Amino acid sequence: MDSIFGIHEQALAIRKERQNLIANNLANADTPNFKARDLDWRKEMQAAEESLSQSINRPDMKTTHSRHIGGFADAASTESYLKYRQPTQPALDGNTVETHIEKAQFMENAMQYQATLEFLNGKINGIRGALKGE
Repeated sequence: MDSIFGIHEQALAIRKERQNLIANNLANADTPNFKARDLDWRKEMQAAEESLSQSINRPDMKTTHSRHIGGFADAASTESYLKYRQPTQPALDGNTVETHIEKAQFMENAMQYQATLEFLNGKINGIRGALKGE
C-alpha cells in the first residue's frame, strides 16, 4: 500500500505527531520552566522520503550471521528532529510557550492535516472508481 499513497501516509503521521506536540505546548503554557517543542518538518519529510524509497527499492533482508549488515527496516524515530522553540519574549518564570504563536501553528498544522486527508481521500476514491470500472 505504500506505493499507492506515496509519501502522504508518512506526512499524515508526522502532522499528527506535530499536532500532539503543539497541543502539549498549549497545555503547559502556565507551567514554570516548561520549554516549548516542535519538530523540524523538512528533516522529518526527508527521512520519510528516504525510508519510503528504500522500502520500495530494497526487499526486507534477514541477517543469518552476527557479522551481517542489518537491513533498512528500522523505524526512524522523530525524537532526533524535536527542537526547542526560541521565544520572541522570554517569560520571567522560564516558560517559552507563546500562546498566540502556538495557536497559529496549531491551526496551520490542522489545515495541512485536513488537506492531506482530502488528498488521500481523492486517491482512495480514484482507486475505488478504477476497481468498479467507472
